[in-house]
Amino acid sequence: MNAEIITIGDELLRGEIVDSNKARIAERLLLHDLDTRHQVSVLDDPADMRDAFVRAAERSDFVLVSGGLGPTRDDLTTEVLAEAFGRKLELHEPSLAAIETFFARVGREMVEANRKQAYFPEGADVLENPIGTAPGFSIREGRATFFAMPGVPRELDRMMDEQVLPRVAARLAAEEEGGAARRVVRAQLLATFGLGESTLEEELRDLMRDGDVELGFRTAFPDNFLRPVARAATATEADAKIAEAVAAIRDRLGPVVYSREEGIGATESKDTMESVVGYLLAEAGKTVATAESCTGGLIAERFTDVPGSSQYFLGGVVSYSNEAKAAMLGVPEEMLETHGAVSEPVVRAMAEGVRDRFGSDFGIATSGISGPDGGTPDKPVGLVWIALASDAGTHADSFVFQVDRSRHRRLTAQVGLDWIRRSLIGAELVGPSLLRRGGGGSTPGAGGASSGAERAKAGAGPRARGTAGGER
Repeated sequence: MNAEIITIGDELLRGEIVDSNKARIAERLLLHDLDTRHQVSVLDDPADMRDAFVRAAERSDFVLVSGGLGPTRDDLTTEVLAEAFGRKLELHEPSLAAIETFFARVGREMVEANRKQAYFPEGADVLENPIGTAPGFSIREGRATFFAMPGVPRELDRMMDEQVLPRVAARLAAEEEGGAARRVVRAQLLATFGLGESTLEEELRDLMRDGDVELGFRTAFPDNFLRPVARAATATEADAKIAEAVAAIRDRLGPVVYSREEGIGATESKDTMESVVGYLLAEAGKTVATAESCTGGLIAERFTDVPGSSQYFLGGVVSYSNEAKAAMLGVPEEMLETHGAVSEPVVRAMAEGVRDRFGSDFGIATSGISGPDGGTPDKPVGLVWIALASDAGTHADSFVFQVDRSRHRRLTAQVGLDWIRRSLIGAELVGPSLLRRGGGGSTPGAGGASSGAERAKAGAGPRARGTAGGER
């Protein structure tokens, strides 16, 4: 059995918003061993919508429709679905009462246009929406079961989890009882940092030779995500295949994979680099403080995005000026004058200074030139120094990330967090190779060549040193 996703709205086709609903729906369907064979987006145009619905009914067992259930004149999903399959619209009194109650609860007057949201194609199974005014509905048309849901992501998520997926599971169970055979699907998403997409593919090329296991790649700067997908006749066999694939990937890539262990069959990684680092810090009973210049507090922000981070994050200093570095972190003024803000001695002093002032186990510091100007021949735009201070000593290294200002800051913050993670798991502190010409990244690099498979696997990156220049 297969599924199809249809998202509706002019704003999707014009590129005004990113259509994340397809991914939200597809990931949930995969948890029920359903492959999504088709994904379609259409305008708020009755003819286009009708064509999409009719085609879907002919080729798909489940059709998940998102959008077009609102009260305005361009919200046409209900009307067009009904017309496409020769069904009349009928008022559903309980839904009308629920909509009226919703408006009363928020202290707003319900306008007449909202009544249309209580009409459904005859024979529809209404899907409750406790957090919005647009109920969904389900209809069966031939082989296809249609589920019409709101386009608002939080409403869609809740309706999928509480209303749609239980109905999908019930139909699948009924089909199996009737003797229908289907392949079981298992998948897992692994987050990686430090290697480019093509390098990852090259490293893992020989692992996915079994036709029942596929490996997909997705990039979300500065990370790359791996999705092994296994298919088999039984759940036990599929679970074993995905477990074997995940173990092989982790063994091959080592600390490049930063996702923590998840249950087999997981289709999304809830781990971010900051949540993984926070988990490891809490588990080890360690604390951290930040001294940031070019990243402007971004590392501290990412730490505090994680609930419970007060357990391990003690605080931070954004020391953007030389005066702040001297006054707040104790960096000697003569050191700043001699070496400049973007230098190894200064970033070491920043990391050690913030660790001393906060009494933390780790101190992470950044100082660099994020651009677009401010570079010199000795210290080009993109140069950054990072230092990590701990009981083991202070480790510092420099990189040249030739990307725009925003991505330079994000990448620098990610390296800093990764160093803390690597220190906690006993791995080598290295930098990313994803921006090196020889490192397999899709982004033009800062120069330098790959120095072998082992260095690439470790994630080592280019180094650039200088003796002059200031923070930008």
